[in-house]
Amino acid sequence: MDFKQFTTELDAIAEWLKKEYQSIRTGMASPAVLDGVKVDSYGALTPLNQVASISIEGAKSLLVGPYDRSLVKHIEKAIIDANLGVSVVSSDAGVRISFPDLTAERRDMLGKLAKQKLEDARVSVRQERDKVWNQIQDLEKEGEITEDDRFTLKAKMEEQVKDFTATLDDILKNKQEEIQN
Repeated sequence: MDFKQFTTELDAIAEWLKKEYQSIRTGMASPAVLDGVKVDSYGALTPLNQVASISIEGAKSLLVGPYDRSLVKHIEKAIIDANLGVSVVSSDAGVRISFPDLTAERRDMLGKLAKQKLEDARVSVRQERDKVWNQIQDLEKEGEITEDDRFTLKAKMEEQVKDFTATLDDILKNKQEEIQN
């Protein structure tokens, strides 16, 4: 039994966690914060990045330049409705988004949110581990592997889970440092 599929699933969990952490605003301007914003564009809800260009203006501001100037008001409304905790100012050039400094209370809340996302990732890891463990047990029942092989494969799987969990912890540590700075 090889663990290629298991490794692929674990890597997908890590990518999911990184993407979730990108959407947690830390006071620094990041276009990823706007990934979930949908704009009413000609009667259809369209992702913001499909109707406008998003550029970083400075450490704490973004400029959203619509491809069609008639969408400026719709973009402004969509960003305000997304409740991202940013200030929005529109002009004929586009929409400027300013990120306020984080308060201690907001930092604590973001830290808790980051820990919750980590726990969600850990639950996914446990589910994947259980799938692999069931496959190993099925192989033993079918006589394809011996009891010794089962224990060897289980140890190998557990070692991989342990290493991966440490990787997830490192991702959280990096995000917490970003939140605190």
